[in-house]
Order: sequence, then structure tokens, then C-alpha cells
Amino acid sequence: MQTNFTEKQLENKDNQSTEKIFKKCVHCGMCNATCPTYQLLGDELDGPRGRIYLIQDMLENEKKPTPKVVKHIDRCLSCYSCMTTCPAGVNYMHVIDHGKKYIEKNFERPFVDRIIRNFLSAVLPNTRYFRLASLMVKLAKPFQFLMPSKIKDMMKLMPTTFPKKNLKQREFYSVSNQKKIARVALLTGCVQKEISPQINESTIRLLNRHGVEVIVPKKIRCCGSLNHHLGKEDNAHQDFRNNINTWYEEHQKGNLDAILSNTSGCGTTIKDYGFIFKNDKEMKKKAKVISDLTKDISEYLSESLKLNFKTKDKKYKIAYHSACSMQHGQKVHDQPMALLNKTNNQIMEIPEGHICCGSAGTYNILQTKIAKQLLKKKVDNIESIKPDFILTGNIGCITQISNGTKTPILHIIEVLDWYTGGPKPKIL
Repeated sequence: MQTNFTEKQLENKDNQSTEKIFKKCVHCGMCNATCPTYQLLGDELDGPRGRIYLIQDMLENEKKPTPKVVKHIDRCLSCYSCMTTCPAGVNYMHVIDHGKKYIEKNFERPFVDRIIRNFLSAVLPNTRYFRLASLMVKLAKPFQFLMPSKIKDMMKLMPTTFPKKNLKQREFYSVSNQKKIARVALLTGCVQKEISPQINESTIRLLNRHGVEVIVPKKIRCCGSLNHHLGKEDNAHQDFRNNINTWYEEHQKGNLDAILSNTSGCGTTIKDYGFIFKNDKEMKKKAKVISDLTKDISEYLSESLKLNFKTKDKKYKIAYHSACSMQHGQKVHDQPMALLNKTNNQIMEIPEGHICCGSAGTYNILQTKIAKQLLKKKVDNIESIKPDFILTGNIGCITQISNGTKTPILHIIEVLDWYTGGPKPKIL
């Protein structure tokens, strides 16, 4: 792709990076073949190639974003399926992040949109605010018929009860009665640790059982991905810097073998810290170290541990949903499948498994119509193979898909914990 940035514009480091990505694009359009929004809407501007043109036009001509441009950029799921398909290696993730950041700085959204986006930015990464919002939703439920459809859709996604936490929350989970072989830090997530605490509990049990000590530093906050994808870079960078400094300090003690994420959306962002801070003299070294240390839980288990699997009497048909942030964002797909195959169950890939379920962080709240269409398509494909239950590696996908099917859905770590000596998941 030909670019027309001026020398002055290229003094901006973000423009420099994005121009290099633009130049890799050869206009082939193969990205549109796997783009969920292009497949649904059939509009060139709702595909990666069209969005690249829109972002290039804004940046080169320093244009104020129009409502039309914002609409098409907002419709992007950031599922990164196009990156898996692209033969030229275009890093669309960094282009769309730049575009969203530019829009956030240069476009004034309608009042209601600003309120909703600011609400999500403040509430979802904050445990106390999230629980308070849940209580407010519970109290407001009898009056939801008076509310706009978008608010009602948001309320449906908000839990009104929270499961009991069975594992005492602390900073350090030691290995008992056996030799320690490794020490890792675990990111426990924001919403996940409240609505599905069993995911972290399963992760810690499994790791401890196999000789891995786990630390959960109190200073760690949200990974920053929610605000990052909303274009709210100031908020995101506060979390980025806090986490990088906290983990790096632990790493400098010489006893941190990996940073693990059991939420693939978070893992994708943390692995990108090195790129995000590549031009920051103070943070770039630390950020790269943290990115290099970070692994998805399934990636770590596959590469670093030999799990002790236990045989079970019943054989299940299990559908594995590979979250977009896992298969496209982190390029982690074979590892969880290989681990699941060791349980001796029938592990099935879902038809059109490369297409997003419509969760995509806050997408199912901000773009409910498209998200519902993608959910129906995903559930139809899942139910076509008639599984006993569904597994995935991302809490957003679990929440989204569970709203469309009665088939039980769990995190992969819950089953791996069960098959290596842990308790059977209650949902089964």
C-alpha cells in the first residue's frame, strides 16, 4: 500500500509504526473472507481492508473522524481473524488500536454513548464497582421495561448473584509435601474472579499439585485491555505501568519462571506490552521482559509441565471453542487441543471455529445487534455436533455462549484440573 505521510507526521512514533504496517498491505482482500462483520454486513468498510483505508485517510490527512467512520471502526470486534488469514503479515491489531485511540482523542460521541463507555471503563475493571453495579441491576430489574433496549441488553449480561469462593484469597500459594519445580505469577482477572472464581481455583490447584508455586500480587490491577480497546489510552497505561513494574520487581528477585493468564483476552494484551512501550525509554525493557514471560495457562501446561492424567469411566463428547484472542491473537490453538486429547474424551472442533462468538470484550454490550447474530451462528454450529459440554479459555466467551445455549460451558482448566486429581466441575 502506498502511503503519503509527511516527514513531520512521521516524527510521531505511532504514525511511524502504523505506516510500516500499511505498506505491507497488498489489497488482496483475503482478510474479508474471515472477517465476521464483513460476512454479516457485506460492506467493504466493515472489513479489515476497508477499515485500513479509513484509518489511513484519517491519520494522513489529520481528519476529524466522522460519525460514519466511527461507526465502521466501532463495529470491528478486534477478533484478529484477519491476521491469521493475511498472506502479507499485516498486523491489523496495531492498526485498529491506533485508529480507536485516534477516534477517542478527536471525536465527541453522543452523550448516551459517552456515559455507557465511561461506565464500562470504570466498572468492569473494578471489583467493588462491579459488585455495586450488580446490586443496582438487581434492584432495577422490575423496572427494566421502562428502559431503552441497549440498557436492557446490558442488564441481561450483568450477574445478580455471585458464586461462593472456596479457596482463600492470598498472595502466595505454596507447594506442599513435594519438591517445588517452578514459581509463577497468576493474573486472576477482573470480572472473572467474581463471576467464575472456580477458574482461578482450578488453576492454582492444578499448578500446586504438579509442583508449581503461585503468587498473586495484590498490587496487580486490570491488564488494561478493556480501556485499551475502548481507545482510552491514559486509563489503560496506568494499569499497564502498574502491572509491568509489579511483575518486573518480582522477576528481579530471580524466582519468577512465568506470568500466566487464564483469560485469553488479557494474555493477548500483556504479550503486547513490549510493542506498546517500545518507544518509552523508561519502560520498554521492563515491558519486553513481561511480554516474554507471559503465557496462556494451556500454553504453559503444554510446554513446561507433564500432567498426571487420571482415567475416568465415562467418555464425553466435548466441543472446544478456540477463543479469538487465543487462536488469532496469541496463535495458541494446538496446545489446548493436545492437552484435552490426553483426557481420552472425544474432542471436537466447532464448524467455522475461526469466527467470533460476538463477546469481544465489551462488544456484546456496545454492538448488541451484531453480537446477537454472531452468537446465534456460533451456537448453531456448536449444537450441530451435539456435544455433552463446551470448553474454552476465555471468560468473555463463556458468558456470551452461555446466553445462547443450554449446553454446559466451562473453562478448559476446570476439566484439566478434574482429570489430574481435582474435583468434578459442579456444572456437569
